[in-house]
Amino acid sequence: MMYAVLGMIALIAGILAVLNARRSPTTLPVPIGSARPADAVAVLRSIMGSATGGMVLIAVGLGLLASTSFVQIEGDKVGHLRRIYGYTQLPPGRIIAVDGQKGPQAQILGPGFHFIPLVQVLFKIEEFAIVKVPEGSYGEIVAVDGAPMPEGMFIAPQIPDNEVADMLQAENFLKRNGYRGPQETVLKPGEYRLNRYLFNVRVDKDTRATLIPAGHVGVIKSNVSKPGTKCIEEVKAADGAIEGALSVPLVPPGCVGIWREPILPGAYYLNRRAYEVTLVDTRVKTWEYKGGYTKRIIDLSVDQQGNIRQTERSEVQPTPKEAADRAVFVKVEGWDIPQELRVLVQVNPRNAPIVVGAVGGLSEIEDSILSPAIRSIVRNVAGSEIELPDPANPGRRIRRKTHVLDLIESREALEQTIETIVKREGRKAGVDIQEIRLGEPSIPPELLVSRLREQLADQLSKAYERETAAQAKRIETEQARATANQQPKLVEAQIAVHVANQRETERAALGRA
Repeated sequence: MMYAVLGMIALIAGILAVLNARRSPTTLPVPIGSARPADAVAVLRSIMGSATGGMVLIAVGLGLLASTSFVQIEGDKVGHLRRIYGYTQLPPGRIIAVDGQKGPQAQILGPGFHFIPLVQVLFKIEEFAIVKVPEGSYGEIVAVDGAPMPEGMFIAPQIPDNEVADMLQAENFLKRNGYRGPQETVLKPGEYRLNRYLFNVRVDKDTRATLIPAGHVGVIKSNVSKPGTKCIEEVKAADGAIEGALSVPLVPPGCVGIWREPILPGAYYLNRRAYEVTLVDTRVKTWEYKGGYTKRIIDLSVDQQGNIRQTERSEVQPTPKEAADRAVFVKVEGWDIPQELRVLVQVNPRNAPIVVGAVGGLSEIEDSILSPAIRSIVRNVAGSEIELPDPANPGRRIRRKTHVLDLIESREALEQTIETIVKREGRKAGVDIQEIRLGEPSIPPELLVSRLREQLADQLSKAYERETAAQAKRIETEQARATANQQPKLVEAQIAVHVANQRETERAALGRA
């Protein structure tokens, strides 16, 4: 400011000196060596009154004024101008000046040297760092000036990608009636030179890109509608052919509500003020119903006398953390039997919006709908009747009351019946049931001990038979070995007998002679 005042004074004085020199006759300067101190003022007046002195003052004034008329902006900064002196005020309600009014200016300065007359005098100059949006994030924009939003609008509509760079210039944004307030448009990864008086930009952990990994889809609940989109809400059911199937109103993409088409795996820069994305896992998942009971066991053993002894023990079967729920208790012939099972499920991507809109997600389907249904179906099927081939006529099927041992011996038939019913319930909930497999039931050992004893007795009998056969074989082998060991003596005896018989024959022949 001081340089500007001195420059103006020097410039005006120089101009006046030149004009005065043209009107006044030329005076010879007093030799300095002969001048008295009292004449110093007269000498200065003589110089200032000359055209040469005036030109010097003009040059000095212009130099001082020029020093206030340029600004240097660093390479990673953006220059902002706040006008201090001006003839006009901002219109009511406006914050950013477009036509040179006093206050923050729409114009910004890029890096490098800028010459603007009296810029250091008329404006306060501020430098802000360029906006950097890292990979995997987006910049959330809020405009502090602009046209007011219409009633019912809480966020300004998205600007097409090919117009974003132009609209982010403050002057264009304000002259084209960009809305003040939150913007649906976001800044994708990169660097931006923005007017920070007009735009506030937020980049933090809450502005990360929406990532849909492989094996998933994203269900969008939109809080905004795209101008020009025809929005017709339509109620969609998970399986229209089944009564009681989950249903939810869905809308086309670009409308307010749950979109009927999910987004596929990829990275999306969606403004979380405008869109809520629910991730749905579409991979095959395993639900296990396991543990949560005490298993009783009877162990059989055989002592040295061949007597069968039995001892009872128990084992606590905990429910694993990753299990969907504990084992299902089924009542068969008056016995409460823990039955473990495994269910393979999968959400069809086309049903993902229905699942999210109806209950919130797959975990809610599991906890609120399918797990209670599965437990009920297993109890009802295992505790009622079973359909099996007729032993007397294999080509014919019969139904009879379920027996406890059917949980082991007729497991496949029970699985098929349970799977058919559970698949229907799954389709109603928008979930595909791939298969159901029953685990090993914890049957009371009292029902199995007679079978176990019979099996053990059979095994002992077979063992005795094998041992007897082995002993007989051993005796035969020992006899053969002993015979082999006595073979030389037997040969000698046989030879001796043969010699004795021959001598006896010879003596008999001599007697007859």
